[in-house]
Amino acid sequence: MTAPLTGDSAEFHIERLIDAPREQVWQAHTQAEHLARWWGPKGLGLRVLSLDLRPGGRFHYAMVAPDSSETYGRFVYREILAPARLVWINSFADAAGEAVRHPMAPDWPLHMRVQVDLSEADGRTRLVLRSRTLDASAAECATFEAGFDSMRGGFGGTYDQLDAHLATFNRS
Repeated sequence: MTAPLTGDSAEFHIERLIDAPREQVWQAHTQAEHLARWWGPKGLGLRVLSLDLRPGGRFHYAMVAPDSSETYGRFVYREILAPARLVWINSFADAAGEAVRHPMAPDWPLHMRVQVDLSEADGRTRLVLRSRTLDASAAECATFEAGFDSMRGGFGGTYDQLDAHLATFNRS
């Protein structure tokens, strides 16, 4: 196991064993055509607005609700170690890709550091996602930590979508 992330809050942590080779899981995390098919909460579509996979580069996306309304997000990549690790700063964003406050939770932290580690596990992939707030106030840390159960459910749904996408990976 890797060392804990540094940051302001307690660490959010989720692990998943994925029935696909690590290289496919890596591609699903790093290629726009794959991210568009699984990233984000269940029930929402995803439009990839831009993807620049390099340290300092960005993944800017729109999550599309059934009523066609959009909420934007972005990653700013910090570390890319193919096919084992991705580290990014995650934020809600506006249409131009600038970080903004959560549209429904003003005390949600503006920035979270996210690390995804992928390791081989007998032909499958062990995915470990960890996150902490970055430059957050005490109120933002408390809001983030209070959201851990909801985040587990949200990431569970997101990774269910990844599983379904990877099941069709070789046919896409």
